[in-house]
Parts: sequence; C-alpha cells; structure tokens
Amino acid sequence: MSTSLIYHAFGLRDYFYKTTRFIGGVLTFEIFPKPEAIKCPECNSRSVVKRGVIKRTLRTIPVGSRPVILKTAIQRVWCPICKFVRQIKLSFSKEGKSYTRAFERYVLELSQFMTIKDIASHLRISWDTIKQIQKAHLTRRYRSIPLKKVKRIAIDEISIGKGHQYLTIVMDLESGRILHVGDGKGGDALKFFWQKIKISKAGIEAISIDMSPAYLSAVIENMPGTAIVFDRFHVVKLFNEKLSEFRRDLYKHLSNSGEQKLIKGTRWLLLKNPENLQKNKGEAEHLQKALEVNQPLSTVYYMKEELRQIWNQSDKNTGGKVLENWINLANVSDIQMLKKFAKTLGLHRNRILSFYDYAISTGPLEGTNNKIKTMKRKAYGYRDFEFFKLKLLDLHNKKYALIG
Repeated sequence: MSTSLIYHAFGLRDYFYKTTRFIGGVLTFEIFPKPEAIKCPECNSRSVVKRGVIKRTLRTIPVGSRPVILKTAIQRVWCPICKFVRQIKLSFSKEGKSYTRAFERYVLELSQFMTIKDIASHLRISWDTIKQIQKAHLTRRYRSIPLKKVKRIAIDEISIGKGHQYLTIVMDLESGRILHVGDGKGGDALKFFWQKIKISKAGIEAISIDMSPAYLSAVIENMPGTAIVFDRFHVVKLFNEKLSEFRRDLYKHLSNSGEQKLIKGTRWLLLKNPENLQKNKGEAEHLQKALEVNQPLSTVYYMKEELRQIWNQSDKNTGGKVLENWINLANVSDIQMLKKFAKTLGLHRNRILSFYDYAISTGPLEGTNNKIKTMKRKAYGYRDFEFFKLKLLDLHNKKYALIG
C-alpha cells in the first residue's frame, strides 16, 4: 500500500506508510510522520529537538467489515522558544481520543440510521465510545441555539418516566425544532430560556400554552406584550376531565339502578367526538339512551360539542359571539360544573380568541411527544439524562429513522 492511498483513503496528511499487518481479523497500518510534521505544537517552530516517542493506536474507518487500526509513534519535541517538551499534534485525530476524525464522522453518519448498540456491534467497539462521540457532537452543535428569528413558540410539559418526572419543552412552531428542554414543569423550568430570549433579542409574536397558571404567570412576567394563545386542545381536554368527574358523581348519586346501568360504561363514549362513535358496536345507540334518561348529563355532553365550535368560525368576531353564547347558556343552566367552567372561559376570553390572530396550538408538540416516546422505547430508556436532553434538541433532524 502506498502513502498516497493512505492519504486519499484515510485522510492522513504529513504521514508516511510503513507496513500492514492482518491479525485476528483486524487490519493494522503502521505510519510515521514526515519531517515537516515535526514541529512545536504551540508556536509551529521547526527548530525543535527530538525527545523520544510515544506509541499510540487509533481506530479509523473500516475496510468492508474489517476493523482498521492505525499504529504510530508520536514524536516528543523540545522547543527552544517555548522552553517546553510536548508531543507533536496529530492532524487526523483530536487530542486524547482513541479514534481518528474520519472514524468520528463515520459514526455520526451511521447514527442517522442505526441505534448505538447496532453501530457498536457493526464496528466491533464499545457502545460507550459511540455514545461519547454522539454526546460530544450534540454538545458542540447545541451549545448555542439561534433564537433571533423565532416568532411563534409552544410550551408544554412531557412525562418522561414514573414518579411524576417531567420535562418542559419549548418548540419553534415554524421549524418544528425544540429550542429548550427544562427540568420539571412550571415557571422555574423556563428561567434559563427567558435569559436566552433576552440575550438574543428575539421578537416573539405569540406563545401557545395550556391553561396552567404557572405557565401563564411566567409568560406574562417575562414576555409582556406577547400574544398568548390558549391551546384549543387543552381547553377541550380540561372540559373533558370535568365531564368525566361530573358523570362519576352523577352515577354515585343516582338511586335508580336502571339509570345507573345505562350510564355505566359511557365515560369514553362521552369523551369521543360524535363522528368517531362506532355504530357497528352500538356505541352511538348506547350513548343516546344514556343521554335520554338523564337531562343533566345530556346538557353537559351537548355543551362539550358546542365548545368545539368556538374555534371553527370564519372570523374572530363570530368566534367571540359563539364563546359568549356558550358562557350565557352555561350560566343559565342549573349545573354548577358548567357555571365554573364558564367563569374560567370568561376570565381568559382574549387568550382563547387569540387563536384567530395567530392560528397556533401545541399540537405539533404533542406529535413530537410521540416521537420522543418512540425514541425512548427503541433505546430501552436513557441512563444519561443530559444525553437524553441533547437527543431531544436534535429530534427535528430525525424524519424517518428514530435512533436510540
């Protein structure tokens, strides 16, 4: 093998090829530095004195399925200018690493399609080394995330495990990339993000959040003047939770066993949209009978359907009228749950109708949450929490193959 091939195949500059060995299925290329490579690593002076060598072996890209090792003797030199003895720099490897730059790039390319375990098995190397390469790369890449051009964002928490472990996620709704991953949930998880927003002088126009008081107060305090859009799906979800509680309380207080029997098992039917009820299973018929025998339950159910119409109007003015009509109907009912919910909607009227000014929601974040679950499942979990958060910041690059 020639020195030219070593250069073109492995990117080894300033090195001569010496010998090749093939032992135990491993290719070993022995190389040594050219005279011009022997210089002070600090001042680049060539007027140095040789002071022995240090032998090193480094992994590089494989040839087919065969692992390849580069074996070299690193020259130690004394520089009369710097007055220090140091090793010369390797142009093809980072200091302190047991692999070449080409090997690192190869691992990162494979990471787009394979899990850490698969890469480690393919390259016959420890999975810790593969993870180390990925983590170092992601740390460099996401040390600073540009925020200046970000206009619309969504904020929500995700559950990452048992024991009420949460992360707060901030997403750019235009690009779909995660901008911030905060520990826990609530306002404290966003402190560092607000600092980055101020430093970058980002012109955030609108923020989509759920109806959490913690998120609301944090946004008002740190982003005054920014439009707040209450996520339509979370508003409906909150009403569905109230509906489930109402049905449960109603069931407990019913004295008629026949009515109890009809209401029993209707929880999920009440929460379903009418168009999603399966007629062949008798779901629509079962629900209709339950609503006919209990007027309060029927009222709350149909108010749920009317609530969805607030966001389906042609303009903000019409949407506002639908909202006011819903609040009025709830207030004239004899159902305390509806009255309380109407009061909540009235307090946040402007933030609900902001949807017509900025048609955004946390929906894309919910989709990303599914990708996160798939990534965790494929990796069988993550022991390194910081590495997991770095993987989240890089999740927008994973279009088809989610890796662990």
